[in-house]
Amino acid sequence: MRIITQQEIGGPEVLTIVDAPAPRPLPTEVLVRVEAIGLNPLEARLRAGEFPLIGKPPFILGWDISGVVEQAQTWRLRPGDEVFGMPLFPRAAGAYAEFVSAPALHLTRKPASLSHVEAAALPVVGLTAWQGLVDLGGVSAGDRVLVHGGGGGVGHVAIQIAKSLGAHVIATAGGSKREFVQGLGADEVIDYRTVDFTEAVSDIDMVLDTLGGDTVERSLAVLRPGGHLVTAVAEEDSELAAKFEAAGMRFSGIAVDPDPVALQRLVELVEQGRLRVHVQETFPFERVADAHRLLDGGHLQGKLVLTL
Repeated sequence: MRIITQQEIGGPEVLTIVDAPAPRPLPTEVLVRVEAIGLNPLEARLRAGEFPLIGKPPFILGWDISGVVEQAQTWRLRPGDEVFGMPLFPRAAGAYAEFVSAPALHLTRKPASLSHVEAAALPVVGLTAWQGLVDLGGVSAGDRVLVHGGGGGVGHVAIQIAKSLGAHVIATAGGSKREFVQGLGADEVIDYRTVDFTEAVSDIDMVLDTLGGDTVERSLAVLRPGGHLVTAVAEEDSELAAKFEAAGMRFSGIAVDPDPVALQRLVELVEQGRLRVHVQETFPFERVADAHRLLDGGHLQGKLVLTL
């Protein structure tokens, strides 16, 4: 099979395609012939050496996959099943490859209403948003939810999930994404480039942060007493956590993990027509460096996907 690997830390140019043996599935695992691979900003940061989540090169990046089961060492799935998921995170899954061996419990059957491209774009952002809003946030009908970065990967899915829970959703986004974010169901959209969100909203039950930086600390001002901030970026900032707790607020960090139950809940929302992942652009496997250049630039609308 072909894999995308890197021998050193660096820019997109370090990503190279080489031949490698196909993996063999262990008991409880399946071998997936990959049709599409979702890309995430985290992978660009790992490629550039910002932190050693999966060790030193050489390594294979990637977690989001959609494809077809080739071999099955489990009763849960059978050859020919179309599946998608986020196997093994945060351990290396080697998803930038033509074949991936993964635990069957880290995958679920792909609904017919999702293409492989859409399915590959969903797991990391969908599970992050679900675990943040539902498992940690406990969002329920009538809650006022502020989503920072509403036009991005996690943010655009989070808006739809929060709306499905009956929340009143406010999202921050650049002006060029206003129409896109409104189309996702956001009740209010704040252009962070021209408006200070701390002056525009208040009495928020929960903030879901996908941006980090000073946005997290400034969010303290818009929460109601006892409100809750969940961040997918600054989850290990103990000083921030202490500030929120001293003010009588809750502070939680979300580090996404494989979750077959939540993945199935996302499938149900898709099948109900209440959730759709947006793919800004697709790239053939061979153009992974071009895709990573776009990742490096930030300000994406939804997700980027590699196709095979």
